[in-house]
Amino acid sequence: MDTGITNSRLESPTGATLNLYSLAARGTPRGVVQINHGLAEHAARYGRFMQALAQAGFHSYAHDHRGHGETVAPDAPPGRFAREDGAARVIADVKAVHDHIATVHPGLPVIAFGHSMGGLIAMNYAFAHADGLKGLAVWNANFSAGLLGRLAQGLIAWEKFRLGSDAPSRLLPKLTFQDWAKKVPQARTAFDWLSRDAAEVDKYVADPLCGWDASVSMWRDVFELIFAGADDANLKAMPHSLPINLVGGEKDPATDGGKAVTHLHGRLARLDFLDLTCTILPSTRHESLNETNRDETTAGFITWASQVCGVV
Repeated sequence: MDTGITNSRLESPTGATLNLYSLAARGTPRGVVQINHGLAEHAARYGRFMQALAQAGFHSYAHDHRGHGETVAPDAPPGRFAREDGAARVIADVKAVHDHIATVHPGLPVIAFGHSMGGLIAMNYAFAHADGLKGLAVWNANFSAGLLGRLAQGLIAWEKFRLGSDAPSRLLPKLTFQDWAKKVPQARTAFDWLSRDAAEVDKYVADPLCGWDASVSMWRDVFELIFAGADDANLKAMPHSLPINLVGGEKDPATDGGKAVTHLHGRLARLDFLDLTCTILPSTRHESLNETNRDETTAGFITWASQVCGVV
């Protein structure tokens, strides 16, 4: 983590001890950004983003989700959310961090930000807790699983029967990470689909807390989050005035070149959400915040967040 970022532990009502990073705004604070990381990575990778937010006047908080990074829980060894009800427990942990933010910074507006799996989590969190949010940012997330998603759920059920819930899935990595890797021409590594920046890819590959194979039960829980977001009834339940910021990459195989992001935007528009922004970044792969155009992309988010929080 970058200098100045505080590392602490937060006890969640779910029984998890959350590994939490925070960085205070410089100058008069505009608001708070609560960051949710993606699958098979961890919150410490968002230090550069947090520094940019601090410079722009935003406090930021980022915790390791269950089964990731340095967060620990009796029912969540590495690679698993929980023995049962993993998706619900992940959302409850996010609520614990949100409540902590409200205690430390009473009255400040809070934006929920999520990348990839973190975008699935942020959206699902908003289904139940949008009243506590000033804005929602869902980046590089795919809620368009459709028939392939149902097939994946069937494969997960089969693997649970054959391997058990705790074993790493053998099939889902082939349908996701490994398939996405094949879609990058002249790839140097198996993770070039993340970014065009070779240095960032190499840091990911060298990080022992990144790139591992999730358990059968974690994949089950991830698809629960996906299909909850695919249900228009859940979207309709959110306040239609909530500002929502969607971002995708034109060359991101995890979102079908950003098509899953524009599809979500279309659904929200048809449901009459009033404050939507959707940006598909040219030539950009999966990790927008670690791409070669990250400074411009981060600046765009800060402009949006400032407008949402009433500061321009």
